[in-house]
Amino acid sequence: MSLVSIMLSESVTNPEVVAKAKDEVSFGVDGFYKYSLFGHEAWLTTTHVSLFIIMILLIGFGIIANIAIRRADPYKKPGKFLNVIEYIVETFDNLTKVNMGEKHGYKFSNYIGTLFIFVLTANISGLFGLRSPTADYGVTLSLALITFVLIHYNGFKYQKAKHVTNLFKPIFLSPINIIGEIATPISMSLRLFGNVLSGTVMMGLVYGLLPWFAKLIWPAGAHFYFDLFSGAIQTYVFCMLTMVFISNTFEEE
Repeated sequence: MSLVSIMLSESVTNPEVVAKAKDEVSFGVDGFYKYSLFGHEAWLTTTHVSLFIIMILLIGFGIIANIAIRRADPYKKPGKFLNVIEYIVETFDNLTKVNMGEKHGYKFSNYIGTLFIFVLTANISGLFGLRSPTADYGVTLSLALITFVLIHYNGFKYQKAKHVTNLFKPIFLSPINIIGEIATPISMSLRLFGNVLSGTVMMGLVYGLLPWFAKLIWPAGAHFYFDLFSGAIQTYVFCMLTMVFISNTFEEE
């Protein structure tokens, strides 16, 4: 048994530690301000604060990048910042081109790029002491619903009435086809939400149950896996599913 396992087992069986952990274990869902909305009680939570901070950072980065591009001298070698921006743009252009085809991929490079950067930033925000917004189902469901709307918008745009009639081919499988369409945003949102929330819960238990000296080193490795590695994987999976589902609605080449 590892040293960490021993410390965890001893902590869990110690009544004093368990009583203290009830007050110390936190999954980051805290309310800052209570207000009334349409007669219902609502709270401004840590998720909203994290979302606001991430939005400000990303919008600020976009504004700075736009200014840098506009002020760039086409006759001079671009600086490191412009090289980074160019690399990011080319990466998402190539990603959408490969997965959605050259004919349609460029139309979605901005959306996929924005989605990827936002979800990745939200997933790894736990490294900086914030609560990951994607550990809130309201956030992941909203992202999945945007994808759901894009899927059917492009379905009607390119396939017209065939987009609907395909659900009834063959007719005896139409209930399954309809359920499958409805399940798309639910499965996408739950996959992202579940993986990020599980990491948040694990880190909350680690910080709440481990003794102070064990918190100095061991949680760093857990943060690397749950926030950075798992966060990057889930971001890639979510964006890949978005591209695959949307590209399936294009007309046959």
